[in-house]
Amino acid sequence: MGMIYKRGNMYWIKYYRNGKPYRESTKSKKEADAKRLLKKREGEISEGKLPGFYFDKVKFDELAGGLIRDYRINQKKSLVRAERSVSHLKQRFEGAKATQITTSEIMMYIENRLEEGAANATVNRELAALKRMLNLGARQTPPKVDRVPYIPMLKENNTRKGFFEHVGYLELKKALPEYVKPIVTFGYKFGWRLSEIIELTWDRVDLKNGIVRKEPGETKNDEARTVYLDEELKGIFKKLFTERRLDTSNVFLRDGEPIRGFRKAWLKACKDAKLKGMLFHDLRRTAVRNMVRSGIPEGVAMKISGHKTRSVFDRYNIVSDRDLKLATQKQEAYLSEQEKNSTGSVLGTIQNFNEKGANRRHG
Repeated sequence: MGMIYKRGNMYWIKYYRNGKPYRESTKSKKEADAKRLLKKREGEISEGKLPGFYFDKVKFDELAGGLIRDYRINQKKSLVRAERSVSHLKQRFEGAKATQITTSEIMMYIENRLEEGAANATVNRELAALKRMLNLGARQTPPKVDRVPYIPMLKENNTRKGFFEHVGYLELKKALPEYVKPIVTFGYKFGWRLSEIIELTWDRVDLKNGIVRKEPGETKNDEARTVYLDEELKGIFKKLFTERRLDTSNVFLRDGEPIRGFRKAWLKACKDAKLKGMLFHDLRRTAVRNMVRSGIPEGVAMKISGHKTRSVFDRYNIVSDRDLKLATQKQEAYLSEQEKNSTGSVLGTIQNFNEKGANRRHG
């Protein structure tokens, strides 16, 4: 049986679980509070649960570490994004007990992030990371979290619709440094993600047959991918091959070193080409649209760009102002043709009617 006792002015409780004694401060000077807490702990034990104070020892930092560890063990490609989300979550929850991460605290976090200018989609990724780490803690043996609070998600309505017209793409290429141009050309024609392009190695390139491939596990959707180079890209890859360094396997290099990114060069080129605000990912949308417009079957286009789900592919198959204008012109031509046919049909009917009337009179 449990018991209540005092240490100084504070009440403490003592109870047993599997024969092991537990002592816990009620942090209260009222005996009634001690009785309620003792009754709660005895109820938890009778239900086979861990005493609630056990969960007070677990902090956000431990749960965040478990999340990152899970991403690394499972070799998830979104590890960098998860680390970024955790760094933002730490601003509010670092050092906090797991039991203090409540819905009201989460709502305050959301409000602060929105005030900082974070997009709804960004906040949702951070909330998803928080929910994931809490769920991982709840699944531990023994569990580190006794409950996962309700985590509200924000409505997302910030899907980008940017894409390059061919003239804009050519202007961008002119403004880019030489080492970036091959990457942009490849992205414009095949719609691969930037990481999939810059991580390409020569053992995945067949220059003789003009083939570039990715093996299973090397793409975001973990599926193999093969594309055939056109004449422009064949020339580009042959040039890159003659300039390659034998001590590195990467196809795309800058001053002999593998390329990790080119954000500053991209932003400057977009500004110079009057394409401010465009992203490299907009090349992916553009490639999808161009392939579909050129008559490539959608299933084949999805294989080339690496789209696994139809919903995302359809979202990237963007309609431009030119498409809308062309649609109006086509409809106008169609209706005009229908009107001609209708007018001709009516005139033909009248003429037949008049001919029949004239025949009757002559008869």
